[in-house]
Amino acid sequence: MKRIAIGVLGTVLDKRGKRENRWNKWRPTVGMCQQPDLHIDRLELIHAARDRGMAEQLVQDIHLVSPQTEVKLNAITLDDPWDIEEVYTKLLDFSEHYPFDTENEEYLVHITTGTHIVQICWFLLTEARYLPGKLIQTMPDRNNKSDEHPGNPEGNYAIIDLDLSRYDQISTRFQQISENSVSYLKAGIATRNATFNRLIEEIERVAIRSTAPILMVGPTGAGKSFLARRIYELKLERHQISGRFVEVNCATLRGDSAMSTLFGHVKGSFTGAQTDRPGLLRAADNGMLFLDEIGELGLDEQAMLLKAIEEKKFLPFGSDKEAQSHFQLIAGTHRDLRKQVSEGLFREDLYARINLWTYKLPGLAQRNEDIEPNLDYELARFAREQGEQTRFNAESRRKYLSFATSSEALWSGNFRELSASITRMATLAESGRISDDIVNDEIKRLQESWGYITKPLLLPELDQPIDLFDQYQLQAVIEICHTSSSLSEAGRKLFAVSRQQKQNPNDADRLRKYLSRFGLSWETLKKDKT
Repeated sequence: MKRIAIGVLGTVLDKRGKRENRWNKWRPTVGMCQQPDLHIDRLELIHAARDRGMAEQLVQDIHLVSPQTEVKLNAITLDDPWDIEEVYTKLLDFSEHYPFDTENEEYLVHITTGTHIVQICWFLLTEARYLPGKLIQTMPDRNNKSDEHPGNPEGNYAIIDLDLSRYDQISTRFQQISENSVSYLKAGIATRNATFNRLIEEIERVAIRSTAPILMVGPTGAGKSFLARRIYELKLERHQISGRFVEVNCATLRGDSAMSTLFGHVKGSFTGAQTDRPGLLRAADNGMLFLDEIGELGLDEQAMLLKAIEEKKFLPFGSDKEAQSHFQLIAGTHRDLRKQVSEGLFREDLYARINLWTYKLPGLAQRNEDIEPNLDYELARFAREQGEQTRFNAESRRKYLSFATSSEALWSGNFRELSASITRMATLAESGRISDDIVNDEIKRLQESWGYITKPLLLPELDQPIDLFDQYQLQAVIEICHTSSSLSEAGRKLFAVSRQQKQNPNDADRLRKYLSRFGLSWETLKKDKT
């Protein structure tokens, strides 16, 4: 495995003169490459563009003392090396765009050179795993009393592995790093639901610190697949995995094809198997496998999956030779797997294995607070995909949100259904404006899709808005009044059960008081009817 060092040019200590006596002085970057027991194959040297000449001189000196070390210069624009925001951003950009190859290379991050701000940022980026390596600290020889009599000009070094427990006391992250991770999982949506925020925060911690299976339970369209992919991207960014994200809906797997799709097969194992097939588990090697609707897997497939999770080995269909795959599993389901275990439809041992981290994702109807930010998110996505900005008229937006957040909105399709709703309105919007007519048509379309009775409410004009429950109740009362010849008759129909429990029922008075709550009267209703 190759060893790669990453560091910045020290404009003071690395410089230390251009004459021959520079070899009598300790220079951190040169000294790191002079260590007899520390072979460095490549040095990624970061420098300010204005210090190019100094960097090239350092490259020449390193070639003299360590000809096997390849030095690559990386120029960055850094106006103020003491500005922590600027330094952190520039070094983070370098880290995110660097082609790390953790399977074939190990990395050392040199924290001795640069300003104190640079050193702090190196530490934070390494501790947060944006840089997948260890720290290396170089230092002058402790016996070196002066530059004129340097006992050991190459100095000494120490390698610091932040994963070791003895460094826990100095391993403190910036809060912003954690917030960025959570925001990453939510894809930038300003989630307002406190319960969901806490859920995402825990998933983020588990995703970074654990390779155990994760089980996500929730209704169709609640975002299980979306969140699984974001977890994969987060771990990939942290260099914790290097393979693919492989997704399959287990509801689509049946019979021999299920075995073949998941575990692969060998040529001739069944009719039509004309070539070998590696299978999805091997495709997810060193990556992540998302099995959506895992409750739909057959019992035989469940048994083989358990073996693959625990031993990282499995038998392809028709083969007598085991295959290997190291993958992290995320499973999704809308079913109650505990109930399926009791009914003999799901293996108890597999359920116990994937139930270490279980998260119940709430449906959209349980996250009313998040409908508005998701509305804005979907409009922005539509604009990116179609190249056309679309906005609501102010009153139309209020009307849609009022309906979308009411108890009348079932959102049985959850976020997928909300996305489709907004896409329809944005597509129909003339001149990029979603009007009242478009909103009214969309509300009617949603109601019909949820099986609502579309009979309109024929209510008189009221002094104030009332709940949907009261609207339907008042509608029924008005219809009884319209078909009754007197206030007392209407009261007897409406209070037929409760009046039996009263010694002196006064149904007319009860009905009059009920109507008065809404500013209505018997006389007004009869007049309106005629």
